[in-house]
Parts: sequence; C-alpha cells; structure tokens
Amino acid sequence: MISMVVDFHIHYCPEKYIMPFLGPGGTPSIRFTQDGIVKENFFSLRCDLPKLIGMMDDSGVDMAVLSSGLGMRSDIEDCRFINDDIKLRIEEYPGRLAGIAHVPPLGGRESFDELRRCRDELGYKGAAMHSVVRGLSIDSAELYPFFEAVEELGMFLIIHPGASALVKYFDYDLGRSVCREGQLAETMVRLIDGGIPDRFPQLKIVMSHLGGHFYASLSRIESYQDKEFWGTSGHPRHGQKSTMPFRWYLDKMFFDAGGILGDVNPIRMALLELKPQNILYGTEYPTEIRESSVVSKYISDIRALPLPQGDIDDLLGNNALRLLGMM
Repeated sequence: MISMVVDFHIHYCPEKYIMPFLGPGGTPSIRFTQDGIVKENFFSLRCDLPKLIGMMDDSGVDMAVLSSGLGMRSDIEDCRFINDDIKLRIEEYPGRLAGIAHVPPLGGRESFDELRRCRDELGYKGAAMHSVVRGLSIDSAELYPFFEAVEELGMFLIIHPGASALVKYFDYDLGRSVCREGQLAETMVRLIDGGIPDRFPQLKIVMSHLGGHFYASLSRIESYQDKEFWGTSGHPRHGQKSTMPFRWYLDKMFFDAGGILGDVNPIRMALLELKPQNILYGTEYPTEIRESSVVSKYISDIRALPLPQGDIDDLLGNNALRLLGMM
C-alpha cells in the first residue's frame, strides 16, 4: 500500500495581500528593495486554493502544510489575520490542509499568547520564522524567549530564509538563487555552535531548503570544530562550539526538501549525510514550482530512490505526519 504524500512546504498568502498588487488584468508584478534586491513577486496562484487542491489531485499529494512568507515578517495584527485565514481554508478542504502559526518572534507576551491560541484554538502544531529577524541572527539572545515559548508549547519550529537575510545588493538575482541558501547554511552553524539545541533540547527544528545544502560542506564545517587546530580556542566569537559533536545534532533536526525546484539530486546528496527519517518532502509551490507535472515527476523520482520502501514512505509523508501529531 502506498502511504500518504504530505507536502510540508506550501506557501499561501490571503487574497487581500496579493490581489491589489497585481498588474493590469491580474498580471503578475514584482517589487524591489531600495537597494535593487528582488523583494517579492505578486501573482494570483499565491492565494488560489482551488488551484492548489487541483495540483495536489493531479500529482498525488494527499495533504499540504500551509505557511506564509508574509506571516513570517508581519506585525501581530496581520499575523492573527493570516493564522485565522489559514484555519478557514483548512475547514474548506477537510483532511487536505494543515496550518502553521505565524507571530513576530520579538513580539513578547502578545506573540506568545498568539502562539498558544494557534495551538489550542486553531490546532496548529508548529510555528514558522525567518532565519534573520530584524537583522538578528538565529543565535541572538534576544530570540531565546521565543524559542522557549515554542518549546514549552511542544510545537515544532520551521526556519525559512527571507529577504531580511540579504544585506546588500546582488546582481543576477543572486540573492534568491544563491545567497539565501548560503545564509541558511550559515544558520545551521549558528544554531548548533551557538548552543540553541543545547539550551532548548525539546525544541524540534525544521530547516527549510534542506538547510541551504550545508551537507555539501559538512566535512569542512566539522573540521572547524577543532578550535585548537585552527587557533581559535578561547576566542569569544570564534571559539564557541556545541556540547556534542556537530553531526550528532543532525539526527535531532528535520530538513524539508522545498526550495530545490523538484530536482531529486539535492535529496540524493543530502542522503549521504542525513537519514531519510530527518527529511520532509516539500515543493515550495507556488513560489517556485507552479505545474502539476513537475510535482508528479518529483514524487516519482523520490519513489525511485534506492531506499527501502519504509524510508521512502517516511520521507514522502510519515515524517511529516509524526510532526503534525497525526501518526
């Protein structure tokens, strides 16, 4: 029997944040920052749930987990609206959708109360944040209260790259194509060497985009854990490292496979360093993948990986169902 396919990385944005910014006749539009960095694309698929469900039906996706990039950078009022709107969509399509909580990580008690409401009233099992928050890196002490709140509520935490991770102008759309991924790999090191899993051992962390392909540099990252060899032992910035060996923490984390545009090769490479039980299937539809045929091929390619059937089932759906408390 074929197990469920759960897409852990679907981006959704309520209609009111998309439709006013479309071009003439509803055509897509794009916005840039003052520095010329590509900031945001506006197109109707971002709020079109019937098209999402159609894509799922066509490609064999049973359930999609909705998160909102806008919700990861909005104030508390917009976050509440987005959280409630996602709940309405879940009720429109019973059994097909799940939701993620969105709050400002630096919002203090108001944010933490909204997290609890999302868990208790809306039924959300996890929360989402950007890898850089108002210029603060993931290992900043200012974010500790947020991590503590998520951990105490027993929620998982998705860490996703955002425009805030781009600190200067890049030509050729390098910010989105390359630099966000590099920043996520940096975030992996900051998380582990910065002691976040040690300080919050019950916090389930989900790194999107397979952690920015950090696994391709894992041997180099591990080498620099030898502070004596590299002459940084005792240095206040460069001498820090985790309590356990770097690789030990990988089994405690999850990595969603959105952000690789349906190409199975990054998953093949990740499996050299990560277990299938730590990888979550995802597409980042409709931000990056917009055609059912691409999703269908992506799933077929994963099913063809030289892994035991149980591992394939875990990667495509069971890992996500466990995080969502549905298995």
